Amino acid sequence: MPEFAQPQFPRPLQAPDASCGHAVRFSEPLALDSGHTLDGFTIAYQTYGALNRARSNAVLVCHALSGDQFAAGVHPVTGRVGWWPLVVGSGRPIDTGKYFVICTNVIGGCMGSTGPADINPATGRPFALDFPVVTIRDMVRAQGRLLDVLKIERLLCVTGGSMGGMQALQWLASYPERVRSAMPLATSARHTAQNIALHEVGRQAIMADPDWRGGRYQEQGVSPKRGLAIARMMGHISYLSETALAQKFGRALQEREAVSYGFGPDFQVESYLHHQGSSFVERFDPNSYLYITRAMDYFDLAAEYGGDLRVPFDKTRARLLCVSFTSDWLFPTSENRVIAEAAAAAGCPVEFREIESKRGHDAFLLEEPELFAAVSRFLDSVAAE
Repeated sequence: MPEFAQPQFPRPLQAPDASCGHAVRFSEPLALDSGHTLDGFTIAYQTYGALNRARSNAVLVCHALSGDQFAAGVHPVTGRVGWWPLVVGSGRPIDTGKYFVICTNVIGGCMGSTGPADINPATGRPFALDFPVVTIRDMVRAQGRLLDVLKIERLLCVTGGSMGGMQALQWLASYPERVRSAMPLATSARHTAQNIALHEVGRQAIMADPDWRGGRYQEQGVSPKRGLAIARMMGHISYLSETALAQKFGRALQEREAVSYGFGPDFQVESYLHHQGSSFVERFDPNSYLYITRAMDYFDLAAEYGGDLRVPFDKTRARLLCVSFTSDWLFPTSENRVIAEAAAAAGCPVEFREIESKRGHDAFLLEEPELFAAVSRFLDSVAAE
């Protein structure tokens, strides 16, 4: 039987008074797409709001690459607010006064769910690269097991942006009978060659860091922080639009009147990226970055159906709200529209919205009133049916 457990974090908590979330330890093996199994695994999760008597108001929120289970409230490691506080909370678009929100840390992650930083029971050492490669479908399988434990047979909605949107789509394909609606935001039915290329550069930056030590850095008391910071810096550029960077920074200098004729951060945009990199390495495991980016690269919802994207939606009649943003070049409108068209062709009720925004891919995380209104209306409409 699965056991509820205290989630284990990769470093001491910085905010001891904050909720540490929850965790369930499963002794039954989890079969993976790679052909391997996890003989035992833990899923860490957080909940917001209350489950109603009918157990019909559950919303599963799926996080993106750099996220975790702390979508709202105070993050116990960083001491900052969670990654989606503008959307999840009392009176917010996903209103915790109405809905019971569940957010898990994905398998392969580093915030309490089983991942490469955990101890391999077969060796007594951290898994490192002995951890099996996982896929988006594996992440969803693990989430399904958690919902079984929570006795939630059917979700009112599953949602997320970017990699979270991939999980939402996989839920429709893997568990069509368990989902009433889905909101995939700023995502894609498969990772493009450009996105795979960007991820590969980030992975190579980590593995080229001398402190990576073949993935065994934990045992040697070091960490490839420089490589991970570079990967994060490059990734963060892809989350923004050229317009957003120009409006926020332009060519403004960082605390100086003239260029230094050196290679320090002369420009504000350089300093900003350095900050993004340095703050990220304090909360994220480098090997987890390798595994999660690989899972995104492997995602191709239609691959096992001869490339026909309609087929994964054939067995569900879930309602969909698909959202894209005009300045998102990482997951552009064309990629999101393909999802909506395929689901509609399979018979699903679909609403598609392209939102005008200059903020790039990160728009789904930011103050976007049109998104907030669409999410709120959609959820209330599904709940009223």
